[in-house]
Amino acid sequence: MESLFSLENWFTLLMLFGLLAVLGFDNLLYISLESQRVEESKQQYVRRMGIGLAVVFRIILLFLLIQMIQLFQDPFFSLNIPGFIETDMNLHAFIVLVGGGFIIYTAIQEIFHLISVHDLHGQHADKRKRSVGMTIFWLVAMNLVFSFDSVLSSIALTDQFWVMAVAIILSGVMMIVLSDYVSDFLQRNRMYQVLGLFILLLVGILLLSEGGHLAHLKLFGYEILPMAKSTFYFVLFVMVAVDVVQSQYQKKLLLEREQREKLIEEAMKNQKAAAEPHA
Repeated sequence: MESLFSLENWFTLLMLFGLLAVLGFDNLLYISLESQRVEESKQQYVRRMGIGLAVVFRIILLFLLIQMIQLFQDPFFSLNIPGFIETDMNLHAFIVLVGGGFIIYTAIQEIFHLISVHDLHGQHADKRKRSVGMTIFWLVAMNLVFSFDSVLSSIALTDQFWVMAVAIILSGVMMIVLSDYVSDFLQRNRMYQVLGLFILLLVGILLLSEGGHLAHLKLFGYEILPMAKSTFYFVLFVMVAVDVVQSQYQKKLLLEREQREKLIEEAMKNQKAAAEPHA
């Protein structure tokens, strides 16, 4: 019992919680954007129920991976056409590839929606025509896709099931709390939704590269290499920095235009006032 609750296990728990918190950022962004597809009065319920169910399924996934880790790693499909495509597909790679492809499809669809609408309010209302149950289903499904790497990392760090389960529960509670703040921020600052969608697009590319690597995929003789996490976070930082600088510069230009219009309006009033006595 003493070894079960040893200092090493508590340190591992803290480290796992930090890992899940960092890896959960893209998942949190997806949850915040996807929840906007339902009525506004039900969005908080959808986010909390989706994350809550995802935590339960994460723990089930953790238990299954511990018991059947080899099943997820062994290839179930092989294809070898030299010079065109080569792969040894396993279940882990397949799930990650499907999840990455779905995220890219969703991001591109929403980006085209944003640039093609003429009536923002009307189109925004149409966009939300998705049932609560279906939205929760997609939140849970994509949460499991996002959690695969973090669960495997947890298994690599410790063999204590309670440590991994507690870390998953704590990260889920944190996501429930933060999801409301992220969603409210995106609702108040809709221009940042564009940034969020392009971040999701980048996440999809990251998952595709990881899935291709896990499947030992080669296209036209070139091996698919996983995108380094350091590269992903650097690109993410640059995207956020560019968007923040651009928004601040846009505000500055708008302020200058308003000041210029006020000066022109005052000059016209003065000119009109100076001409009235002569009339």
